[in-house]
Amino acid sequence: MPILGGLGLTQPAWAGNPGYDRPGYGFTPVVLDAGDIIVEQGLPDWSRDRQDGTSSSLYSADSLLRIGLGGPVELQLGSSPWNALRQTGAGGDTSIQGHGDTVLGLKLALPSSNQAFSWGLLGSVEFTDGAQAFRSERRQYLLGAQFNLQANENNSLGLYLQDVRSGGADSTTVAASDNYALGKTVTLYAEAAWLHVPDQGSGTVAGGGLAWMVTPRVQLDAGFDRRLSGAAPDWQTNLGVSIYFGH
Repeated sequence: MPILGGLGLTQPAWAGNPGYDRPGYGFTPVVLDAGDIIVEQGLPDWSRDRQDGTSSSLYSADSLLRIGLGGPVELQLGSSPWNALRQTGAGGDTSIQGHGDTVLGLKLALPSSNQAFSWGLLGSVEFTDGAQAFRSERRQYLLGAQFNLQANENNSLGLYLQDVRSGGADSTTVAASDNYALGKTVTLYAEAAWLHVPDQGSGTVAGGGLAWMVTPRVQLDAGFDRRLSGAAPDWQTNLGVSIYFGH
């Protein structure tokens, strides 16, 4: 499942760029101006898990297209056009490749009377049109809420709440982040999340990384999350690029 979201790192709005949804959990609670476009691409992202003696590694080139519709609304179209799943265990080694499901979403930037506080909502539907090994069994409906507080000039705090409903069951994510800007081009972040998946239980992860504004329109990101407890991937890493096409 493509992740329509990121930390909403605090960075200067050069050339009208409102910021990117990569990396990490959540999203930036700011929308694009009408007609502006952002493309965010994993290069790829990777996760590893181990269950019942089988080790699984998943590589996903998650893609996200963001389009400003005007006002407080932004259209999002996501997918993972390339995935590779590698499994090793007592039953032998397997390797599968294919594309993932398509996700259609809308982001809403909500009003705030406090300049240091911003918040927004993200709703999306994930269709079951991916390759057999990478598609969801049923359509998934996501509702996410992001809350950001600019604590001072360089430091911002984020809270992300997410519910994904599929087949009458709910998967829940609660994630907190701390973002620190090193000058105008590099932002470091740390994050921790609690995850709950039906039939698997709950778990926690924590990690961090950085985002580098190579130019006012291009960002590179890299980071990781490590399982701390319970039912969660052993490792998750992100490596990606985001490009702003706007006025």
